Amino acid sequence: MPEKKTIEKARKDKSEGKAPSTQAGEFVHQEIEHVKEGKHGARSTKQAIAIGLSEARRAGVKVPAPKKGTASEATRHKAEADNKAGAKGAKKTVSRKRSQATTAALKKEGHSAASHQALSQQAKSAASKRTVAERSAAARKAARTKGAEERSEAAKKAAKTRAKKAPAKKAAAKKAPAKKSAAKKSAAKKSS
Repeated sequence: MPEKKTIEKARKDKSEGKAPSTQAGEFVHQEIEHVKEGKHGARSTKQAIAIGLSEARRAGVKVPAPKKGTASEATRHKAEADNKAGAKGAKKTVSRKRSQATTAALKKEGHSAASHQALSQQAKSAASKRTVAERSAAARKAARTKGAEERSEAAKKAAKTRAKKAPAKKAAAKKAPAKKSAAKKSAAKKSS
């Protein structure tokens, strides 16, 4: 069941004219937070994302079902069912036993799906499936839809990240020539 603040955030995104995927992102973020907090677990990061997308569709966010060939038939069918449920509105009665069974099953799963490493790996693998042009177009669109304040915050965050990565790159660059000179010395000893 999505939290009130998540639904409000998604509505705000919609009123600002943001894409359905951005609105759904609020629900995915909530799910990841739940796994981090220990409310329940997830078998993988993908499962946590799938739960978030399902909740978004059921809350009325118009996230399209995956195209044929990109996901299994069962996944596509579930997405379409969620979209229909979202269009109808909230159901009056929910099976308590089914809800309890789902929660019990998720509580047995681990919490590593929301770890920094797992989220980073998921982001990288998702990005690698898109072309450079697609990623670039998405970044341009994001810059267009951000307000001045958000854009400024994003620029500051990017500068901090670059500053963090710069010393690591310099250290790696210093180590590389040292290895080459050591290899040359050992080759010179062998030849003499």
